[in-house]
Amino acid sequence: MMSNKPNASTFRALNLGWIIKMAIRDSRRDKSRLFLFIASIVLGIAAVVAISSFGDNLKKDVDGQAAALLGADLVIDSRKALSENAQYLVDSLKEISNASAEERSFASMVVFGKNGESRLVQIRAIQGNFPFYGELTTIPESAEHSFREGKRALVDKTLMLQFNAGIGDEIGIGYEKFIIAGTLEKAPGQTGLASAMAPAVFIPLSYLESTGLLQKGSRINTIFYYQLPTEVETDKLLEKLDKRFEQEGLDVETIEMRKESTGRSFEDLTGFLSLVGFIALLLGCIGVSSAIQIYIREKLNSIAILRCLGVSAQQAFLIFLVQVAGIGLLGSLVGAALGLLIQQFLPIILQELLPLTVSNAISWMAIGKGVLLGVFISVLFAWLPLAGLRRVSPLSSLRVSFEEKRDRQGRLEIMIGACIVLFILVFARTQVGGWKQAMVFTGSVVIGYLILYGMSHVLVMGIKRYFPYSWSYLWRQGLSNLYRPNNQTVIMVMAIGLGTAFIATLFFVKTLLIGKVSFSTSEHQPNMVLFNIQTAQKEKVASFVRAEKLPIIQEVPIVTVQLDAVNGYTAAAVRQDSTLGISNRAFGSELRVTFRDSLIASEKITDGEWVGHVEKGDTAMISFGKEYAERIGVKVGDHLRYNVQGVMVPTVIGSLRKIDWNRVQTNFRVVFPRGVIDDAPQFHVIMTRVQNEQESADFQGKLVQEFPNISIIDLKLILTVLDELLDKIAFVVQFMAALSILTGMVVLIASVMMSKYPRIRESILLRTLGASRKQVLAISALEYFFLGSLASLTGIFIALLASWAMAVFMFDASFSPSIIMMVMLWIGITGLTVLIGVLNSLSLLNKPPMEVLGKAG
Repeated sequence: MMSNKPNASTFRALNLGWIIKMAIRDSRRDKSRLFLFIASIVLGIAAVVAISSFGDNLKKDVDGQAAALLGADLVIDSRKALSENAQYLVDSLKEISNASAEERSFASMVVFGKNGESRLVQIRAIQGNFPFYGELTTIPESAEHSFREGKRALVDKTLMLQFNAGIGDEIGIGYEKFIIAGTLEKAPGQTGLASAMAPAVFIPLSYLESTGLLQKGSRINTIFYYQLPTEVETDKLLEKLDKRFEQEGLDVETIEMRKESTGRSFEDLTGFLSLVGFIALLLGCIGVSSAIQIYIREKLNSIAILRCLGVSAQQAFLIFLVQVAGIGLLGSLVGAALGLLIQQFLPIILQELLPLTVSNAISWMAIGKGVLLGVFISVLFAWLPLAGLRRVSPLSSLRVSFEEKRDRQGRLEIMIGACIVLFILVFARTQVGGWKQAMVFTGSVVIGYLILYGMSHVLVMGIKRYFPYSWSYLWRQGLSNLYRPNNQTVIMVMAIGLGTAFIATLFFVKTLLIGKVSFSTSEHQPNMVLFNIQTAQKEKVASFVRAEKLPIIQEVPIVTVQLDAVNGYTAAAVRQDSTLGISNRAFGSELRVTFRDSLIASEKITDGEWVGHVEKGDTAMISFGKEYAERIGVKVGDHLRYNVQGVMVPTVIGSLRKIDWNRVQTNFRVVFPRGVIDDAPQFHVIMTRVQNEQESADFQGKLVQEFPNISIIDLKLILTVLDELLDKIAFVVQFMAALSILTGMVVLIASVMMSKYPRIRESILLRTLGASRKQVLAISALEYFFLGSLASLTGIFIALLASWAMAVFMFDASFSPSIIMMVMLWIGITGLTVLIGVLNSLSLLNKPPMEVLGKAG
């Protein structure tokens, strides 16, 4: 039986040494053109190597800095007052610890004594030498310890800058005054974004009581930190105490848990950024495929002559396959080097998102992965145009047909296309960690390319069918060039369009999110929330607001409750029987609810019947938010028992509501009717509206002086912070998306250069027939104008579709794109395309026709 396996004689027959020499010799003649092939994949490989190397370093640094991120070996967190059993449990852990610390954390107002301005911050009252690992980074360094002595505070650097505060200045917290001991640069686990959203102020726990902020209904987190002896095995200790922690509603975290959660979070980030960079690589490879196709067409006559001289079809195929592999290798090496350079800047770019310091060590695994990926993907995408070489016959030297025999090539095209899709799927799986997400990514890429491909074909066919014959000659010639033989319309629409779609989608989504919050600027919407108002203060605060000539738009009582049972099943029963369909998340945590006798404008009943009042002794018919009910697995008619601060209250779900969370209202997941919990311990929220920043600052200053325990949420400030937050996140994504735009530009240049020679004869013919240099240049400029417009408008169209889908299905918001931004994108992308095309044409227009014709021949 004959063996199909290659042997030594097979390789001798192929003469691989001669093939490699021919590949090198042929590439010398076209060095500048092959350099453009290399450039097409450089940025994509650079992105993949940079992100992969950054991810490797991040994983290593998370492992090494996990203890400093948590600050202790064991952390216990309670969002409610500790029961006797819970207090005994946390005290018993102190006995086996080397050291322990306690923290009370909550939101409150801080008044800066220098100017009387105030701001909502996160108060962190500490007792003990936390952190046990890592440190509180402060200016001066001594402030980390000195703030614990006396009425001193550490103030986040963002607050110090915002209020122009200095060390030694005084701040007011509740009824107490504290001296600023230092500026807080960083705390364990804190990121720059967290600092911007909720800046922290550290004070000694011993002075918290005297601030007067520990009042009934205040939402305070109590956190205990423990440094355990080395002989204590944390995992075994947790296994022993886990049920008791759960019964008491205590959350537990260890160094290993923090390591896993942090690693998982940033694996998602690096995976996402890798996929964005991978798209740039795919874009470049499509450019390589298109350029190779033109390159091979120009080589058909030479290949046919080689066939006449005895070169086999397989050898001809291998010559150019070796060329492509060499291009891929060289481009990958250059890309890997560039990736290492980009990697040096990634920790700086991403520092606002990171709670730790990331090193810049070289990851040889990332480099090897990038180089292999570049070679493989270059060969894979070039396979389709190269496959046709195996059918070039010696007879083609007499007559070369530029028409592809798609009937013979259809099956091969499908097979190669399937291999490409499979490769994208497998690569995505390695980045996102799940087949479902990988399939979504792959499907999105395929759909995006199909839309771009389809749109370009539809537009080109539309131009051919409805050609504007009434236009002037220059405009007609420039437009008709879009469908000439060897034109690059389709590939350029795909390349430039995809990059444009990325950038436009980022801007649209950012505008959409800002718009959701900006709704508060509507004339009739509240833009300031006063909360933590005690019942005894309610009338006084309301009178104060009216005295300041501000409206009371809403006044809402809030009661803290906890779910005890669903249809008779307690949390323990639900954990033991997963078939009940009730979520464990329904139990354990406290829930803020209200009571009222009517619906508000942001609510609509979708199921059941609203009941606004019940008589004493009757079962309360409560109303659930529809999404919350679905999330915890309950429905209309279910019986729920709530623990209302020690009193068990039976209820029945009487209705479900659809809640418009976009409206600035005090929306609640659970609403009780009047007559049930009206007398329960509660606090109140008042919503009002100020006209401008000055009025807001004056009102806040007076209110905090009069009622120090009341906290204020300024929705305009939230809008500003959200805008800054989105700017930082968008910059990271735009940095990666810019690689796609740059790759698209490189592919554009490569395609223009590759199609330069077919254009030469047209230019010569036009000039021979009497066309001036200006006319030829105008035709070229118009062609690139149409090409750039087609590409950018297609990309903007895709961005509009994607952003509309996200607005409707993800954010439940109306979508109003910025016309100005779309026009600017169109002008920018189109202008750049015209500039590249015209600069390329100038070299031909400045030379005599015969000289150019000689070079073209």
